[in-house]
Amino acid sequence: MHAFAVDGLPEIDAGDDLAALVAERADLTDGDVVCVASTVVSKAEGRTAALAEFTPGPRAEEIAARLADVTGEQKDPRFAQAVIEEATEVIMDAPFLLTETTCGHVGVNAGIDRSNTGGAELLLLPKRPAESAARIQAGLAADVGVVVTDTSGRPFRHGQRGVALGWAGLPAARDWRGETDRDGHELAVTVEAVVDELAATANLVSGEGDDGTPVVVVREFEFGDHDGSEQLFRAVDGDFVRQALRDWTFDGA
Repeated sequence: MHAFAVDGLPEIDAGDDLAALVAERADLTDGDVVCVASTVVSKAEGRTAALAEFTPGPRAEEIAARLADVTGEQKDPRFAQAVIEEATEVIMDAPFLLTETTCGHVGVNAGIDRSNTGGAELLLLPKRPAESAARIQAGLAADVGVVVTDTSGRPFRHGQRGVALGWAGLPAARDWRGETDRDGHELAVTVEAVVDELAATANLVSGEGDDGTPVVVVREFEFGDHDGSEQLFRAVDGDFVRQALRDWTFDGA
């Protein structure tokens, strides 16, 4: 397996055909996985916004004031309002806004980006990244998988890594349950988040900051003879960390 960036992509604007732009610059073959950063998907879908578009309500004002108290930095309540409107749930509001987005992804600030926005103040996540992945896949001549990626922090660890927001043309995970290890023990709980691993691979190649290579092709990845699973985002009733956070209050200590 190897991964390479698609070079020469222009700055993406609303209405651009990402599949066509990729196809012009990459000689894709059947079985490739095309990993596309959510930033360019959002730009193509016109998911930019200005702070002036958001009128803060009482909750946004309260959150901004609370964050200012905790961090010592002034927070714009309009940004808090944008996060609230883009989230299906605000899981934690201090010392940062931890949210669930419409696609099920849990991350900071509803994934709203203020870097590499193409000149806009805010870049919002794609509304339905799985549908975005399917559209890109349909526009590519080869039989490929597509993963829409983002970067996200990780509980208990420093740093960010690539994660999948939406995917098409391949399962989300390898389900190893029922198979055996080298000692003959049956695996009971192992489900491997393949699309996240592919997204992390792509992020190593595409980089961060001003690299300007938002599309990466992973070639000769083999899913193998395993059951596939579409489960990636943990259900709320089985997410004990989220349930604990709902009862937790940050006191600034």
